Amino acid sequence: MKRFLLAILLVISVVCDSCITNKDVVYLQDKGDGNATDLAVRELPKPYKVQVNDILSINVKALDPELVGIFNPVGENAAVAQSQAGLYFNGFTVDIHGNIEFPVLGEINVLGFTIDEIEHKVKSELLQQYFTENAEIFVTVKLAGLRYTVTGEVGGTGVYTLFQDRVNIIEALANAGDISQTGDRRDVLVIRQYPNGQKIHHIDLTDIKAMQSPFYFIQPNDIILIKPLKRKSIGAGQTAIQNITTISSILAVLVSTYFLTKNL
Repeated sequence: MKRFLLAILLVISVVCDSCITNKDVVYLQDKGDGNATDLAVRELPKPYKVQVNDILSINVKALDPELVGIFNPVGENAAVAQSQAGLYFNGFTVDIHGNIEFPVLGEINVLGFTIDEIEHKVKSELLQQYFTENAEIFVTVKLAGLRYTVTGEVGGTGVYTLFQDRVNIIEALANAGDISQTGDRRDVLVIRQYPNGQKIHHIDLTDIKAMQSPFYFIQPNDIILIKPLKRKSIGAGQTAIQNITTISSILAVLVSTYFLTKNL
């Protein structure tokens, strides 16, 4: 009888321990001295440097629109050209050598340059080779959307593109349906692309100090991987009510088994 009671207590203990608490699901908690509620991002994300396979949207304007017609999508196709699909076909893709093929100017190396640096570089080349200062040209360069991938324990896995210059990891996850209750917010993996390959980084989204992490703001081509909580593998419920139901079912089976074996 004692062994039977010990077995029941062990099962109850394991199932209760598997319950997911607020500490597992609440973002940006103050885990320190309680004074971190006004914590600010100490260091703004460094300007992104363009990498191979990035797609750039480059727009050239001048006092006389006809002078820059060769550089920009015009007419009925202008709206299509600025859509996500249009940018893929009409944007400037950085090739494996770090170059883009720009009208009139030919190849321009942009690998490792920031967006501001590319704007200055394109404008300087246009003034040297095609325009005069009197043309008063204006060049804007943007990434053709911030593209990233989310997979694992989220509402909707997939590849997403946001047309924003800055996106933090919580916004990116919210766009993917957020992390499920069984997802591990304490150890989110960010797989980031670098010139020499990819690296895996870790960030704890339940800690408010995550706002100071260099991986709090995502970069193009990031892969965000959400692992399942270890408790999920136990197969117990996610809430106290679900756990009570599970415990009741297990107890009913154990008690029935005990009395059946006892009467044999």
